[in-house]
Amino acid sequence: MPASTRTRRWSWLPAHILAWGYAALLAVPLYYFLVSSFKGNDQIFDSPLAPPTSMSWSNFTTAFTQADLGLAVANSALVTGFALLLTIGLALPAAYALARSTGRAGRIMERVFSLGFLVPTFAALFPTFLLAAGTGLFHTRTFMVLLLPATAMPLSVVILTQFMRTIPPEMEEAARMDGANTWAVLRHIYAPMCGPGVATVLLLNFLTFWNEYLYSLILIGPDPAQRTIQVALPTLKSITGTDYGVLTAGTVLTLVPVWIVYTALQRRMQQALVSGAVKM
Repeated sequence: MPASTRTRRWSWLPAHILAWGYAALLAVPLYYFLVSSFKGNDQIFDSPLAPPTSMSWSNFTTAFTQADLGLAVANSALVTGFALLLTIGLALPAAYALARSTGRAGRIMERVFSLGFLVPTFAALFPTFLLAAGTGLFHTRTFMVLLLPATAMPLSVVILTQFMRTIPPEMEEAARMDGANTWAVLRHIYAPMCGPGVATVLLLNFLTFWNEYLYSLILIGPDPAQRTIQVALPTLKSITGTDYGVLTAGTVLTLVPVWIVYTALQRRMQQALVSGAVKM
């Protein structure tokens, strides 16, 4: 084997060590979390990293029934799903307009969207509360469906705009010569070619919407018929006391939809990262 080849191979060793070390930092807490969901308090504290002595699903059953997690998961799915649809429906046309704008007004508007990153979450809480009360949508899921896309628009528009700018204008010109209008160009050319960007926006916003707690607690409230999964989960502590096995089991149930969505979208998101690296 040539010396240069051996040198290149050994040069990757520190990167592999760091990558596997970081993976271990993520895997060990996750393993502890999963095995604890099958244990009682005694086993959790006596042998925290040992496998469970029995694969009993009683902790999951208790968490699911005591805190009405099934209804809470359904509420979170409704709020998150409709909020994602509304976010994509608003962000795609806005990004298309900014990507094809060449004037000063387009640059100013893009900076206006970017200003959304500067607004702290807590700063908008009280005005949002007043808005919900004034519109008569306080303690309803409808207001959260309308609020979450507003918080996600800055990131969504900025990401999609950068993807749309990589699409050659000649493709749009050819489509318009064939009689396509603006909506047809957006639907049949820009949206499909921005698939990795759309997947990235969906995944990032799904994680944000699904894990949202503060606004859901205040604006939707603790009503079991409407509360989301993140609001319902802390009630397990008041119901079961300090049964950490039940608490971890309930938390695992909330992570299952996240794992499913990430598994479905991860390849498209990886394509977005790779294409961005190639363009750089």
